[in-house]
Amino acid sequence: MHVPDGFINAPVSAVTGVVAAAAVAVSLRGARRELGGTSHALSSGGEKTAPLAGLVAAFIFAVQMLNFPVAAGTSGHLLGGALAAILVGPYTGVLCVSVVLLMQGILFADGGLTALGVNITDMAITTTVVAYVLFRTLVKVLPRTRRSVTAASFVAALVSVPAAALVFTAIYALGGTTDVPIGKVLTAMVGVHVLIGIGEAAITALTVGAVLAVRPDLVHGARGLTAPLKLRVGGELVDAPAAAPAPARTGSTRKVWGFGIVTALLLAGFVSFYASASPDGLEKVAHDKGIDTKTTQHASSDSPLADYSVKDIGDARLAGGLAGVIGVGVTVAVGSGVFWAVRRRRGADTPERTPEAV
Repeated sequence: MHVPDGFINAPVSAVTGVVAAAAVAVSLRGARRELGGTSHALSSGGEKTAPLAGLVAAFIFAVQMLNFPVAAGTSGHLLGGALAAILVGPYTGVLCVSVVLLMQGILFADGGLTALGVNITDMAITTTVVAYVLFRTLVKVLPRTRRSVTAASFVAALVSVPAAALVFTAIYALGGTTDVPIGKVLTAMVGVHVLIGIGEAAITALTVGAVLAVRPDLVHGARGLTAPLKLRVGGELVDAPAAAPAPARTGSTRKVWGFGIVTALLLAGFVSFYASASPDGLEKVAHDKGIDTKTTQHASSDSPLADYSVKDIGDARLAGGLAGVIGVGVTVAVGSGVFWAVRRRRGADTPERTPEAV
């Protein structure tokens, strides 16, 4: 769903740029808590989020290279907002997807640079907010089990994709550069992205379920979901007296991080060669409805990595695989740097409490 340059006019692109910048600023502040920059976050497991946030961004980058067929002549790919929000928190999730979109736009000419605000608003903010609100609502009413977390992840991810299609249609209604009936755009966008949402939901649920199976303490959305112990007294179920909390798992995240990086590199460097070559949902709708007639050339079209292929390498498999590996490496480096800086800054801004101050 990467919007290219020329789809949306300059005024609306500028407004979405302001919206995106404001959301990123708010997310930076919220992410400081999620990344363990406060004593509250540390006590609730937030210190484990920081090492994984860059990994989540790299994993989303890798999986976005794996277009899957959804209908005749149409493909889809992961957007990632739901996955990021559930794994590392909504604020950090917005930043994860924003880092991915920035790397894709600058290095790979995927998604217009003038449309970066549109893409962040649509793919990072909308998917993350919609998915996390729905996810939290579902886990409150479902039984407090890991299966419920996985099921809620599936539904939240599924809904987040057509929600992004709705937001794109609204943005296009305000600033589209071609005269196309909005009703036709809306029907086509939502229809195809419901199908893409099923793939998004499956990937999200499988990933969240896999992490839950080995390290549930690393899943932001699964914290605090332990059901209270019940005792039968006089024929009635009552809450058991509160026991001392069990020590939190403090195992190293290195194994999870290493496995995640290897997986991302394999997906981007090898499996991506077998991804569907059909246009994604937005590209298909844009071509069929004629909303791509004023698309302009990407400012980074001459990038050595444009179109996810290393220039001057004749072997398509090698060129695409190497580009994917480079993309994963750059994304994890930039993302980890951003999240490390955010966490360090919060730690520096929070004065240590002394006995005299208590």
